[in-house]
Amino acid sequence: MPSVGRVTPGQTGDNPQLLPLLDQVNVRRDGPGRPRSRPGRVLADKAYSSPSTRRAMRARAIAFTSPETKDHAGHRLRRGSRGGRSPAFDAEIYKGRHVVERCFNRLKQFGALATRYTKRAAYYRSELTIAAIVLWLRESPDTA
Repeated sequence: MPSVGRVTPGQTGDNPQLLPLLDQVNVRRDGPGRPRSRPGRVLADKAYSSPSTRRAMRARAIAFTSPETKDHAGHRLRRGSRGGRSPAFDAEIYKGRHVVERCFNRLKQFGALATRYTKRAAYYRSELTIAAIVLWLRESPDTA
């Protein structure tokens, strides 16, 4: 099973990594058939709310939920009627992001992951995989 993830230098921004990451995604179907290569929806924080990201999501026919940043809203309002309308945002759907944020917070409890002492990306990815397995085993109701 191929892993989905991208390990980048710490100073690299998150937004440029979104589209290459989505190219790696395979969404398993409930029934028979090959996996879908496109998720139905992407929930993202404000770091991903740029107009170029929104255009890319529309071009891929992926529903995108992300709050608009104040500077983007201000720029849009300064342009007046040429600025367009504000992007759709559903706060109820956005609340589902807490699951991912909680997972990141749990992974940060592993000191080596939070500080990134390892220099090689393969070692860091291995540590991340081991930490995810440990968390999964802790939460699994079948283990006693």
